[in-house]
Amino acid sequence: MKKLFNWMMIATVAAVLMTACTEEETPNNSVAISGVPATAVVEAGQSVAPVTATITAADGLSTLVVRKDGATVETINFNGEVTANHEFTYQTTAEDADKNLVFEFVATDKNGDTQTSTYVLTVGEIASVIKIENNITADEEWETGKVYVLSGRIAVTAGVTLKINPGVIVKGEAGSGSNATALVIARGAKIEAVGTADQPIIFTSIADEIAPGMVASPNLDPDIDGLWGGLLVLGKAPGSFAGDVTEVQIEGIPPSDSNGLYGGDDPEDYSGIIKYVSIRHGGANIGEGNEINGLTLGGVGSQTIIENVEVIANQDDGIEWFGGTVSVKNALIWNSGDDALDTDQAWAGTLDNFIVITGSATDHALEIDGPEGAYNAGHTVQNGTIVGNDVSELGDFRDGARGTFKNILFKSFADPATTDGRGDLSLSGDKSLENFENSILAFENLEIVIAEGVSLSSVFKHGTSAHASTVADDASTVGADKAAFSDWTWAAEAGKLTDLK
Repeated sequence: MKKLFNWMMIATVAAVLMTACTEEETPNNSVAISGVPATAVVEAGQSVAPVTATITAADGLSTLVVRKDGATVETINFNGEVTANHEFTYQTTAEDADKNLVFEFVATDKNGDTQTSTYVLTVGEIASVIKIENNITADEEWETGKVYVLSGRIAVTAGVTLKINPGVIVKGEAGSGSNATALVIARGAKIEAVGTADQPIIFTSIADEIAPGMVASPNLDPDIDGLWGGLLVLGKAPGSFAGDVTEVQIEGIPPSDSNGLYGGDDPEDYSGIIKYVSIRHGGANIGEGNEINGLTLGGVGSQTIIENVEVIANQDDGIEWFGGTVSVKNALIWNSGDDALDTDQAWAGTLDNFIVITGSATDHALEIDGPEGAYNAGHTVQNGTIVGNDVSELGDFRDGARGTFKNILFKSFADPATTDGRGDLSLSGDKSLENFENSILAFENLEIVIAEGVSLSSVFKHGTSAHASTVADDASTVGADKAAFSDWTWAAEAGKLTDLK
């Protein structure tokens, strides 16, 4: 009996030992997380570069929970996979500025075992200067109070809208030739640059130390030009082009860049809204005698809205229209290097209420060119005040110019006009003369301040004097309404509007 009991004890111990050995052969496996950095730094408003977390669990994965400062922001469920990857990113906000955000990645397997990996994101202050280095190929918004620096020729491509909020400053880096800096709104793209009188949008040079909230440059004089390119808006409206083609490349953009094409068959094309915008110190040279205008409008359609625009110190023209049907209201040009206002290729819109203040390098206040192809259209330029000097011309109407020019006051030009054309308004070429005789090119209610005894015909050539009259400096009955410019432009702050009626 005693022997039997001993054998039973031996059998029990053996069974226990065998069970223990079996349990050791199937251990409880751990969970591992890799690929999550311990720390990262980002500026407020920017996205975190994607983090790929790799999770492994020999016993099969159950869940991955991502927490931000203790609160769950994401839960991923698994079906027993042994390994899995999860890509994580985070868009910081203004509320995150100047904080350390703690993200925890907690992985759990089927047996309930867990592993935690911690990721601390240090968020800096909101970036106030943002560099734009590539074409804009998705909708984008530029924020009030910030400065955006164009590193080269930047195009907003077809189908994309760029929204620029009030008070934004856009600065172009230096560059010339094919590297000239410019913002190009390509055909099919849109710009919504809507400033206010209190917060105009300013385009200027990187050399300008102006900051958000300022109107005048603190370090650049208003006659310094050619420091960057300019703003070009291109559309699908028709123009009159040589060879009667329907589209051409805009001047100022190399032919290799298809974003420079303009023209089409949609007179009501819409390229966006531009309001309360000041463009300064532009006109970079891209080739022999070829500079970028302050504001270039190529084939822009009539549904586009352009109001309250100031162009200062542009090495080429202030505003130049190439075909299109867009109208512009309330435009001020100061110190243009070539022509203040230039029209080409049968532009068919209206310029209403404008001021031109010529500079020492201004050639013509108005340079009006006719169509280049079979398509003919004219435009209207009305309600303007043009302040000249001893070296600038009132206007040159060339190559079959057409349109109506009315209610315009000229003052401070060479008096009397010189034999080389300084201080006069002239018609160049037989086509322009013929259009004038047939009222295709028309003038109405032109007034000029000139000395007593100076004949109108010495200023207004080729019979245009019949539509002009002399007035005293304070007795004009036509001209611009300067109130539209008095509370937001650099010209007003500099006192350039004080002597205007």
